[in-house]
Parts: sequence; structure tokens; C-alpha cells
Amino acid sequence: MLRVAAVQYAVGEDVAANLATAVRMIDAAVAQGAEVVVLPEFGNHVSWYADREHARREAQTLDGEFVATLAARAAQHRIHLMANCTLLREDGRVGGTNVLFGPDGSVLAVNDKQVLMGSERDHIDPAVDTAGVIETAIGRVGLYSCMDGVIYETPRMLAVGGAQLLLNSLNSFALDEASLHVPVRAAENKVWVVAANKVGPLVPEHSIAAVAEKVGVPIDRLHGAGESQIVAPDGTVVAIGPRTGEAVVIADIDVTLADDKARPDGTDVMAARRPDAYSPITEEPVGRQAPAGAAALEAVVLGAESVDALVADLRAAIADGAGLVVLPELAAHPGGDPSAPADERLGVEALGELLAGTSTYVVTSTITTDDAAAGQHVGVVVSADGVELIQSQLHVSARHGALAPAAGLGIEVLETPWGRLAVVVGDDALFPETFRLAALADADVVAVPFSVAEAHDVDLLLLERAAENRLNLAVASRPHAEYGGGALIPLSSNFTLWGTEWDGPFAGVISRPDPVPATGAVTAATLRPACATNRMVSRGTDVVDGRPWHLAGVLTA
Repeated sequence: MLRVAAVQYAVGEDVAANLATAVRMIDAAVAQGAEVVVLPEFGNHVSWYADREHARREAQTLDGEFVATLAARAAQHRIHLMANCTLLREDGRVGGTNVLFGPDGSVLAVNDKQVLMGSERDHIDPAVDTAGVIETAIGRVGLYSCMDGVIYETPRMLAVGGAQLLLNSLNSFALDEASLHVPVRAAENKVWVVAANKVGPLVPEHSIAAVAEKVGVPIDRLHGAGESQIVAPDGTVVAIGPRTGEAVVIADIDVTLADDKARPDGTDVMAARRPDAYSPITEEPVGRQAPAGAAALEAVVLGAESVDALVADLRAAIADGAGLVVLPELAAHPGGDPSAPADERLGVEALGELLAGTSTYVVTSTITTDDAAAGQHVGVVVSADGVELIQSQLHVSARHGALAPAAGLGIEVLETPWGRLAVVVGDDALFPETFRLAALADADVVAVPFSVAEAHDVDLLLLERAAENRLNLAVASRPHAEYGGGALIPLSSNFTLWGTEWDGPFAGVISRPDPVPATGAVTAATLRPACATNRMVSRGTDVVDGRPWHLAGVLTA
């Protein structure tokens, strides 16, 4: 067992005082037995500057007093320590940089932030390379910072590289860091995450009123949101700090638990990845090309166990004028039961007959029977005109046994009257890369015929897929006895910070959508395809097109 600590505290404009606070908090963590200590982001100076030259003056160097003092503390206590500061790099850049110290005080790794948030772009520079995974005496370690964890690629690159333990420094006032963006990185990669956030003002007192007005965030919300936490590989938060006030968050962890990547059916979620399908993820996007979708789409997800009940619920949803209805995976069979009436056998052909004279689209999955591709698991979109789209499942899944892997590599998108629709089939939903492909194909809505099998399949994994890609999701699953069923996840128009009008006052949540969980056989909600067009979380920061893409090559290796 390894005792790890995430510490939270406030940082101001006095670098010497900030260093003294860091040393004091390190000592407090060690007093509780910590062998690994993680400090918050931007520990040398509050993350606001008059201009780029001011940021350069306050930046530290690897041979300067700030770094040397922390190195000496790591050596004194014989701990692994991760600290973050703005660092003046040899090539002249100023990075937002994590520094990992070993128990002898040596610098084991230096890693710059890749994705900059809003005003950070005015003051510091993004990474031009990455430290990758660091082999240490405590295990394989990866480092990342704040916005790097609000979208999946940076933690994913580290997990694909073999990391067992991810150390995350934060400088965030967003409540959805703790409720979604931090724990999901553990769950989707089956790794440990230790995340340390700030408390106290994130902007100097002399500037906070002006910044609050520009960003559109009340002054009292421009404070670090705390809730530093330690998350297990199954997504369970094993220890968490308060929203306000200094804290040392401690847990004993077994690092080797992160070596088990198996789902309940035995699928290894790392071995089952399809790097050959992910090439668009490592290419710089050309920008969103699709026109805005409709402001509202009435969508329904069904979860009944029996065919008869599914047929009845489907007919009712069609009669009510639903624009989109999603059924669980494998709800339709190519021919259905030939002895049953056409509108009760849920064959693909019968779905088209049910939809005659309507504008509803129905999505589920089936097994192909044609000679060229027999036995493949595919998603189907059916309208009154018949089959509109066939989407192959991209990833192999143990629970589907003999079903063949897909020959196709891409995510197809269907133009509809209300926007662009993509389908993610079955266990493709477990892979964040799949939804990124849908976003890069300019989808507005993604239908997910699925089967829930783990605790956080919907409330972390699929919720984050909507948040980090700005996609509306309609997830249909037959209910799991313990973990529930699917959900409808509509996007909110309240998204972009910095100079935009929100429907109401900012309540601390930036990108987490408000899902409608499936609590019965029929769940309905209004999706917002038009909201998928806006991907700018803050000035200059696009959640889909906001990173140094050339660093993501490990995802396709």
C-alpha cells in the first residue's frame, strides 16, 4: 500500500509567501504519513497577470530558489512530490509546468500543460512536447494539469502509455471538476488519480471585480473550488476535501489495481482499442463545417425487457411525435419472428413499416446476415423511408462472443431535418475516442444503443462524452439490476465563459450537462442539437479543437 496526499490551499501574488505555504502543507501531509504529495496548479503566483511580460517576471527556473526549496523538502522527507508553477523554459517559453521530484530531491520529470484555458493563453505557452509516463519506485506515473483533464486526450495518452497513477494539479473554480472531470479520468482508464485543487481567490483582489465582469462569473465564484480528491480505478472517490479551506486529503492505495483493465465480461479496455481507427484524432481539425441543428429535438429512449413491451412503447413514442427514439442494443433482428405480425416482430424492415407516414427516426443495433459481412454488430437508423444509416461496431467486446469486429474504421453521420446524427454501437461507448470521432465528424446528436454493466457507465463515462465533445446523447439500455439503465443527456446553452450572456447566474458548473436518467421503460426529454455548434468553453479555448494535436500520436500508435 502507498499513502498518497492531495493538498489544497490558497495562492497569492507573493511568491515567497506561496512557497512557505507549500512547504507548510507538505510537512502537514508528511505528518500524516504521506509518501506521495501533490500540490495545486500555479503554486508560485496567482494565475492572473497584467500582461505576458509580468508572467515572465514571475516565472520560476529549474535552478531557482522556488524549485530548489521544494526539491530539498522532497529529499528531507524522502517523498515523491509533484508541484506546479509557471516555468521559464530554455527555449524562451513560459509554461504551466508540473515538476515531479524524487525522494532524493532529484527532478524526475518536467511536463508542460497542453490545453490552455481562456486568459492563460494571454500569459503562458502550451506544451511543445510531453514527459510521457515516468517509471518510479512507486509505479508508473503520469502528470497533467487542470484543463488537460477537462477533455480526455492527455490522461488517455498517459494511460495508453502504461501509467498506473495520474497526478493532477488544478486551479479551478468549476464545481464539475470534482463531480465529473476528475473521477472520470480514473474510471475510463482504470487508473488511480490524485488531484489537488486551489481554494481562495484565483484573481488578485485589485483585479477580481473587473475579471468577474469580463468572464461573467460572480466574484465569490472566482475562488478555487477545492474538493481535492483521490479516485480509484473503478471511479470511486476514496477521499475528498472540502470546497473551502486548506486540507490534506489522504488515502492508502494499491497501485497495482490499475493493471487490471477488465470489464465484467472480461474485455480489456486498453487491448480492445482501435488505434488504426483514430487517425482523425491526431490531425488538426479544420473547424466545424455543419450548419446549426434545431433548437429542440423531442427524444425518447426505451428500456423494456420484452419485445412486446418494446413494440408497444415504440408505437406510443411514434404516436406522440418523438423526433428520435433509441432502443437498447440488439433490439432488432434482420427478419424478426416471421410468425408475428409485421408491427410486433421488431425486425429492421418492420421498423420502417411502423414509421410509415411519420418523421421519426428510430435507432437500435442488429446483427448482419448478408454474405459479405455476416455476423457483424451494427447500429441502424431507420425512418419511414427505410434504413438510413448502418454503423459498424468498431471495438471487439467479449460479451458479444463470436460477433466479428467491424471492417469499417469511421463514424458515419446522417443529415436529418433537426441536425446531424451519429450512432455509437454497444461497447464502442466505453472508448472516449469513439465520441471524439463523432465530434470531429460534426455530429450534433449521438444515439447509443448500449447495455449498462458497471457503476459509472452513464453517470461518469457517457456524461463526460457529452460534456467534452459538446454532443447531445440518447443512451438506451435495458435496466441493470444494480446500475440502472440509459439516459438522455441534453446540452445546455449556458456554456461559454468570458463575455457571454447566460440564462441565469453562474452556479459554478461550466460544462457538465444535466442528464435525464432512464428510471423506467420509457424516458423522454428535449435535446438541443443547435447547442452542439458552440464548443468554446472560454475565450480562445475550443474543447474539440484546442490542443497541440501533434502530441497525440500515442493514441494512434
